[in-house]
Amino acid sequence: MQIIVDIGNTDAVFGLYSPNSWQHIWRTPIGKPNLQRDEPAQSYERRLRLWLLEAGVPLSAIQATVLSSVVPDLTPTMRAMLADLFGYDPVVVGPSVYPLLPIEVLRPHEIGTDLVANALAAYTRYQRTCVVVDFGTALTFTTVSGEGKLLGVAIAPGLKTAIRSLFANTAQLPEVPIEVPSSALGISTTHAIQAGVVLGYEGLVRSLVSRIQTELHGDCIAVATGGLSGRIPSLQDVFTDIVPSLTLDGIRLIGELVTASQQ
Repeated sequence: MQIIVDIGNTDAVFGLYSPNSWQHIWRTPIGKPNLQRDEPAQSYERRLRLWLLEAGVPLSAIQATVLSSVVPDLTPTMRAMLADLFGYDPVVVGPSVYPLLPIEVLRPHEIGTDLVANALAAYTRYQRTCVVVDFGTALTFTTVSGEGKLLGVAIAPGLKTAIRSLFANTAQLPEVPIEVPSSALGISTTHAIQAGVVLGYEGLVRSLVSRIQTELHGDCIAVATGGLSGRIPSLQDVFTDIVPSLTLDGIRLIGELVTASQQ
C-alpha cells in the first residue's frame, strides 16, 4: 500500500492506494479558519493515524509514501511527519526527480509539482496530446504532447477563489455556493454572482480549451480533474474524460519511477 500526499493552496489531500486502485482519499483544509498553516506535524500525524485506523490499515502495511507540495512552508512539516510516522523518508516531487520522468518538463524550477503530476498522468493514460484542466484553488490548463513534452500552462483564479475574492473585497457581496443558476439574468445577489462566476467560467473554459486545440491544429483532447471538476455539468461535452484523482495518479507514478531508479 502507498500513501500519496498532495498539498495544495487550500487543502491537503491524502490518498491510500492498493494494489491497483484508490482505497480511500481524505481531504483536510490547510488555511484559515479551519487549520493554520503553521500547525505542527503532530496534528497531521494524528489525522493520518485516525484515518488509517478507521480504514483498518496498520502502519506496517504502508510500503511507500510520496509527497507533492505547492506550499513551500508546509513541505518540511509534512515530510518530517511522514518520515517519523512510517520510519523512512517519502519521495518528494520536485525538479531533482524530473530527469527520471518520461516527459520533458518546461521550466522545472517554476512549474508547480501538481501540474507536472497532471502532465505525467495524462501522458501515461492517453499517450496523445492532451490539455488537463484542473479545477482547484487555481484553474489551470496544462498541455502535454503525445511525445511527452510539456507544451505550456495557462492559469486563472479558481471558482472558489473568484467568489471569495468578491466576498473579501466588497462591502455588500456575500460568499455564495458554487451552483449553476437557471439563468444568466440574476434576480438576487446570490443568483447574480453565480451567473457571473459559474456561467462566466463555463465560457472561460470553453474558450481557452478551444484556443489551445486550435493552436495545436485540433490534435488535442481535454481532460478535467480537481475537486470542482464536476461542478459545471454543462462542460461535460468539452472533456474526453473527467478524472478527479488524476493529480494523485501522477504523484503516485512519479514515486514509482523514482523508487524503480533506486533499485
